[in-house]
Parts: sequence; structure tokens; C-alpha cells
Amino acid sequence: MERTRRMKNLVEKPLQNNKAILTNVKDYYYYGYIGVGNPPQKFSVVFDTGSSNIWVPGEACVSEACNEHRRFSNRSSTTFQSSPQKIQIQYGTGFIAGDVGVDTVQVTNSLTLHNQSFAVTSLEDKTFELPRSQFDGLFGLGFTGGAEGGIRSPVDTMLQENVLKEPYFGIKLQKGGEQGNGEITFGSYDKSYASKLEWIDVYGNIFWAATMEGIFYGDEPQNYLYGADKVNAADGLLTSEQKAKASRKALLDTGSSLIYGDPYSLSAMSARIGANVLTGEVPCGSLSSLKSFHFVIGGKRFSMKPNEYIFHDPVSGICEVQWMPVSEHLWVMGIPFLQAHYTVYDVKSHKMGLAPIQH
Repeated sequence: MERTRRMKNLVEKPLQNNKAILTNVKDYYYYGYIGVGNPPQKFSVVFDTGSSNIWVPGEACVSEACNEHRRFSNRSSTTFQSSPQKIQIQYGTGFIAGDVGVDTVQVTNSLTLHNQSFAVTSLEDKTFELPRSQFDGLFGLGFTGGAEGGIRSPVDTMLQENVLKEPYFGIKLQKGGEQGNGEITFGSYDKSYASKLEWIDVYGNIFWAATMEGIFYGDEPQNYLYGADKVNAADGLLTSEQKAKASRKALLDTGSSLIYGDPYSLSAMSARIGANVLTGEVPCGSLSSLKSFHFVIGGKRFSMKPNEYIFHDPVSGICEVQWMPVSEHLWVMGIPFLQAHYTVYDVKSHKMGLAPIQH
């Protein structure tokens, strides 16, 4: 009875043609729906550009997280193929383990993958329990190079099975409270953004990452990206390939709730706007006087306005920056950055297009 009550908290969104409609959960994550097996068993999943595996809870899983969510029954699918392969996946937060199977995966009404490997979990940690995780599983949108267990990623399956009208998918994430929640268009993208897109090359063949050359505030000349000046000063000394390898990287990650970067850069950025370097809090009354931060990614400049990089909690009245220090070399451009930009992912040419979001 308790499980039934909790499950009703999930907002059901239908699959629409080549679009996956997403539900925004407090700007913390977005989830949509897929169907796994034949006949399709419905699961809510986070479509995650920062990982490359699909997983759903398994029928035999006894973890509390599995008990609280839909579970996949391989016996109920006429097309399920088992395998002896076991898999474990460790995320930045969260861990799952289980068995690998192959089956049909319905991504939207008009997009179905017929031979997709995925994980059926037998163990999930507390990260995926309710109320924190209202989604059942994960749908990785990265490349096969980033997949655990050597499994072919869904985007590479889309190419192999030739199910995309065009080799793109486009993502729009809207802030909570705004009309709509979010959407992913597969096999195309919102062409109203076509003339505004700035295209950059993907670095490597793992995830949707690019080189990162700088962070600037307003029209000031100071580069806040730690270590960037040293790399930028190497013009003529390093080949373009060596320079790209030495540079910081920025990952566009729909599965991360914040922007994560190195502590040196973020501390300087916080100090520049008068935010508390330790807590991230900034006086709400100062927002109108603040300027945009500009992130140079793949050689192109992408901006965030103060109301996009600062979160104002209407309940507590607290304003705080939407970034957190983690690692030195890899920046994770999570939901706050993606709410400010419409993003297009070229799965064939390994390019990304970004344009300021149209609110």
C-alpha cells in the first residue's frame, strides 16, 4: 500500500512521436519514459548525457530502491535475451550492480531500438531510493567508449540500426515554474534555433565533452579558469592536438544538478560577485548589479546571466551560486548551464551545437 501511494507521485508523461517529454523535479533532475521488452514495460528514466549505459530495476532485486520503483520482468518479455555478463556501475553519487540482457527498447513512439544491451539491477544503493529519486532507472546518452562492461551505448545503437531521420538529438531543459518541463527530440532538433547554434567539436569518444579555454566576468579581461593562461600561452610551442590534450575539459551533463569545477576557479568567481566562498550564499539584493559569466568552450563563448548561475530559494529567501568544487581538469556543465542553452548533439560527426535558450 505504501509503495502504491508513493508511485502516484510520479507524473506520467506520454511518449510523443520522436520526442521524449521530460518532467522537471525541482531543477534537480529531469526524467522521461521508455518501454523495455515486448510487450513494453514502462520505466521512468533520467536521460543522461554524462553516462552511456541503460539500466532498470530487476524483478529479483531486493534493495529498498528497487522495492519502491517499477521492476523489469524478463519472463514477461518475449524478446528478452539473457547473458552471463555481470555489471557494476559507480556514478558520482550512486552505485548499481546487476546482469546484462538484450531486448527491445522503445525510446519514443517513433523510435525503437531492437537489440539494445542494458543492465537489469540486482543491487541499488540508497541514492536511488524515494523520495530523492523519483525515477526508476537511467538512459545514458554518451558514446560506447564511456559505457561500462563494453556495452554498445544507445546512441551508437541508433546509428547502427539507422533509426534516426537525421543524426542528431536536441535537448531543451526549462526551469521549474516555467511553461513545460523539458524535451529531447531524437532524429532532429528544434530548427528555430538553427541559425543561432554555435557548433563545437567533441573531445574524445567517451562523453559529450569539449576543450575549455576560459571563464570571464562581464567585459573584464581576467580569465578565471585556473591553468588556462599556461595552456593558452603555449601557442606555437604545442601542436593543436597537444594543446587540446593539455586543456581543461567541459562535459555537458544532463544528469548533474550543478556546475562542478576546480576549487581555485570557483573560489575566485564567488569572490568576484560577493558570494561567500565557503557556503556559496550571495546577497539577493545584489543580483540586479551582477553581470554575466562567459564560458569559453571549444573556442566559442557561452554566457550565463545572474539569474541563471544564482539560485533564489523562495521559501528560505536564500540566494546561492549554482556551482560546487570537485576536480581540477574536468568541468561538469550540469543543469543550470543547460537550462540557459538549447543543445544539439551530432552523434555521427561528434559535434555539439549550443544556442541561448528561448524562454
